[in-house]
Amino acid sequence: MIDLLTWASDPARRRPLLRLLVAAQVVYVLGVAGAGYATTALGQHIVLATTPVDPRDLLYGDFVRLRYAVSEAPLSQWHEAAPPRRRQGVFVLLAAGPDSLSTTVGVYPKAPMAGPNQAVLRAWVTDVYRHSLSLRFNLERYYVPEGSGLRLEKAGRLHPLRVHVSIAPWGQARITRVEDVVGKK
Repeated sequence: MIDLLTWASDPARRRPLLRLLVAAQVVYVLGVAGAGYATTALGQHIVLATTPVDPRDLLYGDFVRLRYAVSEAPLSQWHEAAPPRRRQGVFVLLAAGPDSLSTTVGVYPKAPMAGPNQAVLRAWVTDVYRHSLSLRFNLERYYVPEGSGLRLEKAGRLHPLRVHVSIAPWGQARITRVEDVVGKK
């Protein structure tokens, strides 16, 4: 029987394994970065209304915690016989309105087919109430340059901000930018 410790301690056998391990790590990091760029480049773009909350954290720097208008959906938009459960993964069908802001058309337990001017965004049920359900999209935290978090929070108190989101064909979503439309005028 071969002694694995002796076999693995031979430098001639260890170098290719080490190179393979380093190459796998490099491929993984490049894959994660490439998926982010591909989401932005190939994804379907939608615009959501939001209000920012709690822009500072001493450990993480400036970020804006976002609360979307589509995070609360009426229970009448749930398209399944069984009621939704907390922590359940769901799919939210969104349609662009006349002001280009996306609104909820329906909430589904399985991915629906999106029609023209519609998009499907992955979400999780955080709470189920008597007449509504609360959703989380994993797009609730947006890091901003140092010092700009307070500006966005103040603007968000006055009016909703617009968040541009890109949804990749494979379902990954990413915030591309947050803008204060009123502040630009």
